[in-house]
Amino acid sequence: MLKTCKENAAGDPELRRAQSPEERTKARIGHHSEAAAGIPAILKTMQYGVDEMGVDHTVKTLLKINQKDGFDCQSCAWPSPDGKRHMAEFCENGAKAVASEATTRRVTPEFFQKWSLDQLAGQSDHWLNEQGRITHPMILRAGRRYYEPIEWTDAFALIGEELNRLASPDEAAFYTSGRTSNEAAFLYQLFARQFGTNNLPDCSNMCHESSGTALVESIGVGKSTVTFSDFDKTDLIFIIGQNPGTNHPRMLTTLEHAKRNGAKIIAINPLPEVGLMRVKNPNPQEYPNPLTYPVDLVVGKGFKLADLFLQVRVNGDVAVLKGIMKGILEEEDRRPGQVLAHEFIKQYTAGFDDFAADLRRTNWEEIVEQGGVPKDRIVEAAQMMAAAKRMIGCWAMGLTQHKNGVDNVQAAINLLLLGGHMGRPGAGACCIRGHSNVQGDRTMGVWERMPKGFLDVLGREFNFTPPSKHGCDTVDTIKAMHHRAVKVFFAMGGNFLSATPDTCYTAEALRRCRLTAHVSIKLNRAHLVTGEQALILPCLGRSEKDRQAAGEQFVTVEDALNVISSSRGVIEPASPHLLSEPAIVAGLAKATLGKRSTVDWDALVANYDRIRDHISHVIPGFENFNQRIHADIFYLPNAARNRVFKTKTGKANFVVHQIPHHNLKPGEFLMTTIRSHDQFNTTIYGLNDRYRGVYGGRRVVFLNAEDLKEAGLSSGQLVDIISRFNDEQRIACHFQVVPYEIPRRCAATYYPETNVLVPVSSVADKSNTPVYKSIRVVLRSSQQQSA
Repeated sequence: MLKTCKENAAGDPELRRAQSPEERTKARIGHHSEAAAGIPAILKTMQYGVDEMGVDHTVKTLLKINQKDGFDCQSCAWPSPDGKRHMAEFCENGAKAVASEATTRRVTPEFFQKWSLDQLAGQSDHWLNEQGRITHPMILRAGRRYYEPIEWTDAFALIGEELNRLASPDEAAFYTSGRTSNEAAFLYQLFARQFGTNNLPDCSNMCHESSGTALVESIGVGKSTVTFSDFDKTDLIFIIGQNPGTNHPRMLTTLEHAKRNGAKIIAINPLPEVGLMRVKNPNPQEYPNPLTYPVDLVVGKGFKLADLFLQVRVNGDVAVLKGIMKGILEEEDRRPGQVLAHEFIKQYTAGFDDFAADLRRTNWEEIVEQGGVPKDRIVEAAQMMAAAKRMIGCWAMGLTQHKNGVDNVQAAINLLLLGGHMGRPGAGACCIRGHSNVQGDRTMGVWERMPKGFLDVLGREFNFTPPSKHGCDTVDTIKAMHHRAVKVFFAMGGNFLSATPDTCYTAEALRRCRLTAHVSIKLNRAHLVTGEQALILPCLGRSEKDRQAAGEQFVTVEDALNVISSSRGVIEPASPHLLSEPAIVAGLAKATLGKRSTVDWDALVANYDRIRDHISHVIPGFENFNQRIHADIFYLPNAARNRVFKTKTGKANFVVHQIPHHNLKPGEFLMTTIRSHDQFNTTIYGLNDRYRGVYGGRRVVFLNAEDLKEAGLSSGQLVDIISRFNDEQRIACHFQVVPYEIPRRCAATYYPETNVLVPVSSVADKSNTPVYKSIRVVLRSSQQQSA
């Protein structure tokens, strides 16, 4: 049955809060940037910073972001250099994240007295974020329309009371966002397990769960195998399913350095993103001659990045990767013994014969048809890779958020294994995480399926028996709430409602809880769709000083390349009523567990060194944690980096995959979701996307110009997007058609506006990751066409 959230609201008006309201005017479609970064990045950074923080805080925070004596960026997980760092070690979007957190604007109890839930729901996600920092803990009491202030002790008591009246600890779920520090995450999972559940869903379930699943099966470790310095030593980098210019902008400097050192870059993506093609480095320290800096920024064309661009169809990655590997195998046939890494394959891998046989059986017609890339372009990529002695493969959610997301990642690993590009300088796998400590949270034990070995050590360290039953991941948590099997939902950061799939279904699920509670720094839509009672618990931000009984504290994070760094706030807290994340967990634990826990929660919060001492006893790789982190950053051990593959075969595994066929019906498109340049995850900083030429709006759908003609659509026309999954249909209304350079029968829209179209049961095989990036849709003309 075809329903929108708006139509569902006829039976349940509160569901209309679940989605950002439709835009009153159309976006302006204009010129897009020819190169990433440059002068526009400098201007936007300063404009946003000064508007949000003022001049003094802008200078103070930006000079401390990603510095060893400063704080780690709240935005992406791209690493900082191991040694000397720039004075300005940040990007435009990182600066926006800092400014958004360090804003001088405040959301006070008086604000909540003025704005009801329905009034807030009528505002955009951008507007909600722009209101500023939440200053007090707030409660939404049953049946009320306005949030009210509540004392911290009363908030903790309420949560403890609700948790303790559950029939089973598994009726609670404890979600984690990727911004949570290692120390807070470790305490959080400890509390949940002492309470008695492994229901620890996290944002990684929705992004790189497919990567972890694939990597563990293929090479025995679920993380990147490269170090930061490997990018200076590599011959070739292939980037697939990733847009660094918007999602990891500091990576552009790393790519530029690699190119200047002689590396080649191959980009594989459905959209020709500006950040894959060309960059104007805005950092003056990157220019040996300072006189060339303004000239290059003003009149220069920028530095070329991609040497070869393969415009793959949405979810045509396996086809293109198999084509590249088939081309390499054919080159080996022409030059026996000179192309493949025979000794590496023989000594360190398993499954090669079956893998090679499958490649030989795969025909080029299928590869070209399903991948959308001409054979000669695929062969060109194969020849470049065959010639590379040291190759790095980089990917992000463009590979992971498909039904065959695990296959996509393993195909990229197969390609690396062919050339022995694993466990040597300048070579390896680079899984590029999206949020600053999403990887660290998992390392700390925030996972619903932690292995028995971890649980046993944790139990011995804290004198209790952790639950052994696996818990719910994010998708299963949503379903459990919907079925009323989970009655209390607690979120450590994030915007759960907007980040998750199937917006209306998730909204219904949250509303069926007895209590929902969110640790937050700013307003978001998850605060507007709640259980019978709801709490907003405001915490310190990364940029803020964290004062506890033993003095100022610091926390730690883990980046995408397994580096542990410290993070110290530098500005005063936005409100005296804020608590740190560890303090919130401790308050929650004391109110809930009481004498059932022998943990001295107050002592741990008083001095975070004590938390790190426990971490060093429980988690491998953190031995002498305090001594090492007080001295400098350090890398966690990575067995695959040393060619030790802890898989079932004891070797790195070649895995055979079939090319997916989508068999689109007439009028159907395969739609992917993307971010604009003015957002990070669900946080919307502005309404412009200069890299794609969209200004003043977000409800757009990018389509190939030929598809527009064939469908009888015109540029600027408003359409409704209808997704199809099994016998289910979902609809998102009023999206502006934008002609774009995208493969035929493909479409792209901004996330999270079209999450309403992603069915909760449409998930990746093995990883259960929502399929945000290959959604089968049709379009119809909207009944109402705005100006």
